[in-house]
Order: sequence, then C-alpha cells, then structure tokens
Amino acid sequence: MFTGIVEEIGHLRQSREEGGGRVLLVEAAGLTGDLSPGDSVAVDGVCQTVTRISGQSFEFFAMGETLRATTLGGLRPGASLNLERALTPTSRLGGHFVTGHVDGRARIHSITREGEWSAFRLVMEPELLAQLVPKGSIAVGGISLTVGPEILPDGCEIYVIPHTLEHTTLGAAKVQDEVNIETDLLGKYVLRYMERGENERKDTNLMGLLMQQGFSEKR
Repeated sequence: MFTGIVEEIGHLRQSREEGGGRVLLVEAAGLTGDLSPGDSVAVDGVCQTVTRISGQSFEFFAMGETLRATTLGGLRPGASLNLERALTPTSRLGGHFVTGHVDGRARIHSITREGEWSAFRLVMEPELLAQLVPKGSIAVGGISLTVGPEILPDGCEIYVIPHTLEHTTLGAAKVQDEVNIETDLLGKYVLRYMERGENERKDTNLMGLLMQQGFSEKR
C-alpha cells in the first residue's frame, strides 16, 4: 500500500529481457539505503518488488503483463521515474490509499500553465472514466492528485501545484505522453457493490418474468 506522495525521482540505468519479462535497474540514491530485497516500491505508480540492491540502485523484475498494461514496457535507459516506498503503520497518510495496481493508461492531451500551477487534460478509456468522481482522488504516474470539478466526455483535468511539478516527473511531462492511472480504491469498491446490486435486481426481474410465463416455478 502507498500514499501517492513521491519520495524521489529515480532514473532507469539498465533494462534487460529475462524470463518473459524484463529486469530493470533504477538509480535512487535517497531510497536504497533503506531498501532491502523483498521490499515493495511504487515505480511510476506500479507496485514492484525489489530483487537486488546494487550501490545506489535497485533492481526489480517486471512481468510481461505488467510491461503490456503499464508505461514500464516503453521505458528506455535514462527515463525518470516517480518512486515511493511502501506505507508503514506509522507513516503519515498525506495523499490517499494507493495500491500500486494500475487500472490503465491515460494520454496527456494538453498542458495549460495558469499562473504558478498547471492544468493537465488527460484522455482515457471509458472503463477508467466510469471509475472517476469529480473532486475525487486519482493516482497519475503514482502521484496522488485530485480530479477536476467536471468529468469530461473523454477524460478529466488535474491541477498540479509548483511543488508537485518540481518534485515529480510531471514537471517534464509533454503532450502525448502516457501516464499510469489508478483510480480511487474506495470508489472502485462502491462501484462494484452497485453493479452487483443492479445485476441481482435484473436476475430477480428475469425470474419473475419466467414464472409469469410458466417457464419456472416458485420453490
């Protein structure tokens, strides 16, 4: 579990294919002193397990499905990455509950500078849009942010303050870049609960109709 508060911008140093996936070596001088093999790290919002520490860098193995479903599959050496260690019982929850299980990817459609802060318009698939709530929480590249006051037909806007621009990869982001998206965990539970209730109501209505037509009997 994570909070979406980025601790450090790391840099990809090496990437090699192995066992149907890829081993990535990330330089992160500020984190490696407190990391051990087996620890979880959110890498651009993707929960990964540290497999080896090498000086000021750490390695992890990304499976083929992870590479396909997230932006990790398109990384090249030199890429900058948002990094966050796993939440501990005594950590401050400065962002929101982030699992590191990416729901999909969005594309940056536009970036508008408005004074000291910036508005990012993100375009995404309908499945992701259905999980968004106006002014709700969203993790963008592992960064805890707030959805704008309106959900757009094809996406949403997020507003990013100077501190976040300076201390995350969004400061160097460009139009057409892809970013990992994780929607709000609590919102997904509510949506799932409502969908299940709707399906149960549909099943009940169907059974009633079948009984009326003599295709089924009450028991």
